[in-house]
Parts: sequence; C-alpha cells; structure tokens
Amino acid sequence: MDLIELLKKQERLREDYWENVDYFLSIRLKWRAQMVRHFFHLFPGDSILEVGAGSCRWTREISEANGNRNPICAAVLDKEIYEKNNHNSFPENIERIHLDKFPGKLSERRFDFIVGYQLLTDENAGVLLSELKNLLKPGGQILFFDPNPWNPYYRIRRFVSKVFFFFKRAEKNESLNRMDLFALLSEAGYIKIKILPYDFLFPPLPKILLWPMQNLSLILENFPYVRNFAGSLFIWAQKPAEENWKRPLSSLVRHDCFKGRLSVVVPCHNEELNIPPLIENLQTCYGEYIKEIVVVDDNSRDETAKVAEGLAHEDSRIKLIRRSMPNGVGRALRDGFAAAQGDFVLTMDCDFQHILPELTGLFDAVAEGADVAVGSRFSRESVLLNYAFTKILANRGFHILANLLLGKHFRDATNNLKLMRKEVLKNLVLEADDFAANAETGLQPILLGYKVKEVPISWINRSVDMGFSSFNLMNTGPNYFVVLFRLVFRKWLGRDIVRHPPGK
Repeated sequence: MDLIELLKKQERLREDYWENVDYFLSIRLKWRAQMVRHFFHLFPGDSILEVGAGSCRWTREISEANGNRNPICAAVLDKEIYEKNNHNSFPENIERIHLDKFPGKLSERRFDFIVGYQLLTDENAGVLLSELKNLLKPGGQILFFDPNPWNPYYRIRRFVSKVFFFFKRAEKNESLNRMDLFALLSEAGYIKIKILPYDFLFPPLPKILLWPMQNLSLILENFPYVRNFAGSLFIWAQKPAEENWKRPLSSLVRHDCFKGRLSVVVPCHNEELNIPPLIENLQTCYGEYIKEIVVVDDNSRDETAKVAEGLAHEDSRIKLIRRSMPNGVGRALRDGFAAAQGDFVLTMDCDFQHILPELTGLFDAVAEGADVAVGSRFSRESVLLNYAFTKILANRGFHILANLLLGKHFRDATNNLKLMRKEVLKNLVLEADDFAANAETGLQPILLGYKVKEVPISWINRSVDMGFSSFNLMNTGPNYFVVLFRLVFRKWLGRDIVRHPPGK
C-alpha cells in the first residue's frame, strides 16, 4: 500500500474516533492548538501545514489560538471527507486542499511548521517523516501527536483486538514507541528531537473526572515513570539550517497605548550569553513600545556587565545598573524598579528570549484593562517541559496553600514574567532579597485589590548553550513560604499588606 493510502486510512480512523469515542475532544483540541502556538512561538505570517486535516476541527483551533494571523494549509487526504466539508466556511487564512498523492501538489511548496494528529504508524512513519523534511524551510519544525503505546488502555485495546477482533480495523497499524520514533527522526536528518508523553485525559475516563484530571494531568505529565502511561506522545523536531541561521522575527506591536512608554527590567547574574539575543529580539519584536531596557547586573562573575555596556553604546535606551554585594534577585529587582521611568514595567528573566511572541498576551491583557498581567506556566493552556518534578510539587503546594489562606484564586503568582502599570509598582514593597521576591510581585497586587490577569505561556528548561540558573529549591523554597505567611499574618490582623520605609 502506498503512502497516501496509509495516511488516508489513519485520517479516517481518527475522524471516526473523534466522532464516536472521544467525548473530551473539544477540550483536547484547544489544548493541542495552544501547544502548537507555544511550542512554535508563532509570529504572524509563519506558515503552517497540517497533514491529514480531515474535517479541519483542529485546524480551526490552531488558527483561533493565534488570532487567525497565520496562513494554514489544511491538507485533506480522504476525498469523501474533503467534499463533505466543502460547504463549511473557513477563515481567510485557512487554505483547504485535497491530496490524491503525497506530497503531490505540495511538492514545490515550503512551510515554516508542519503538524499532524494521530497519523504516524509503523508502516508509514519512515517515509512520511522524510517527505515532511523536504516540505520544511531550513530551521522549520514539526509537531505531531500520536497514541502512546505504553498507555494501558491502548495495550488493552490491542489485546482485545487480537483475541476477539473487536478492534481489528483500528489496530492494524501499530503506534511507534519513543525509541523507534527517535531513531526514525534521526535517520531522516532531524535535530533537537523531543518525544515526551502527554495528556492523561482520555476515554474511558468518566466525564465526571474532567475537572480533577485537567489539573492533575500537568503534574502527571512530569511525574517520573508515571508519565510514561500518558495517553499520547508529542513529537517535536527541527530541520537543520546553516550554521549561523537565525529565525526571522517581526514586529509584534499592536497597541498604541504602550508606544514609547515601556520599561523592561531584566535582573542578570552570569548571563553574558543570553543578554545579546534577548535585547536584539526585544528590539525587533517590541521596539516601538520600549522606552528603556534596564539591565541589572547582580555581581556577575562573567562578562555580563561588559556585554550590556557595549549594547548600551549602540542603543541609548539600554541602561546598565551595576550592583554591589550582596547578591539577590530581590535586591536586583528593587534597584531595577527604582530606576524604571516608563508608565508600564515588564519584568523578565534572560532566558525568556524564545517566548517573546507569547508576551503579546500580556500586552493584550493590560490594554484591555488589567493592572497586572502574569505569564502563567501552570495553566492547562501552557506548555511545561523539563520542569523538575520537585519544583512542580513545591510550586503547586505553595499555590494551593496561598489560595486557601488568602481566599483568592490564582495559578502562578511566582513567575518573574509580569507586566504592570507604574502606579501598581509604586505601591509594592519588596522585602525578600532572593527569588522569593517574585512571590511578592505576584501576591501583593492581588491583595491590594488590583485587577490581575494570568496569561498562559510556555516554559522550557534552559538549553546547555544558555547557561544554568542559580535557583536552588532547598535554599530558596522556604523563603517563598516566609513571604506568604508574612502577607497572611498582616491580612488577618487587618494591617497594611505592604510596609513602606519611613519617609515614604
């Protein structure tokens, strides 16, 4: 059987499963559309090919997740499915085509990104992955979601199909395990391959478990060994490009209210590798917003200050603050906030250079009336990859306790990715000297009654070329709880949430 027939079979089987079995489908498609947005860090205009788009339900969700700003080619393989949906209206950015062979009419086209849903099997994966690589631009990426053969339900279905033939048609082609997929992708010439278990919300779980499993799934996906039993695998890989290749970036400016009024505060400790790309990307993506970029060198032992100083000579908006001992993120934030002159202040870490497209959500939230927008790593629409399980437990424990004690609902107040109005910042007092200051910048606005909105973002652990974070859970973790209990104590006693120094 040739490739197109194998793919058509998978497309039909998936559509049948969606129609008759998957009662979590509407939620799942939204989640996975957000995965596409966050994993690819989409810029408007980036082109996407969806292979085996079928009824285009997922296509629509992908488009909506990024505001219908990306051209999407939805390649439908089954002619009956294609014609059945011809009467439906689609946004202008979605181009539906029917393929009677693969790649067929796509052979001369190239895309920034390619996605697929439940298409890869032991029969078609090798050939398909090679063909897809030819359809990618240099540096382009693929993202596929396919069944996880380690999942117990999948194994039971296979067993039943062999014994009773109830699922004979559905199980004829078998899903590939992570090792086989990694080998195929490597042989096809892909790089930076990531294949990880994903999603614990799947039939036959009863619908009544929707809410708890929505919240537990994020933890289980990062739980050592247990995560191997997730319902799916997400498969990500990149096509190699030339040695000095850089991804093309474009302006993400949308709101006039921020133009020339934004201060970006970046605390730095040994970040000489990350400062240049971060500032370059900020200038490209949000240059019209930026009034100043305040780089706070927290006594780095490398060339962070020297690099920042050189950049400041090229752009007068870059301001370097050299701190004296002792070190501490809280101290660096205090100095940076004191120097910020903009009407809006964005605080971020140096390793956020790759997620700049997702900051548009923060600007949208504040433009729509929020006083503070927080980048949330723990929304179900977020992407959390290679996050230490001990840190997840500590973070979730902190937020559960904080929600209970403060009587408020929030999922991620401690991330150092926040955009706030200057009047909010003026009313904050950071007492913590270390990373726990990030909890203060998140909790104090909530308790002071400001409108705080959380925006889903991705969090992917630093690569080797980005250096290593100095965060230490054992040393710093308890201080987060000190911050929490201090605020709770003041709230319960009816005292001011923040204590301003004398004379202020």
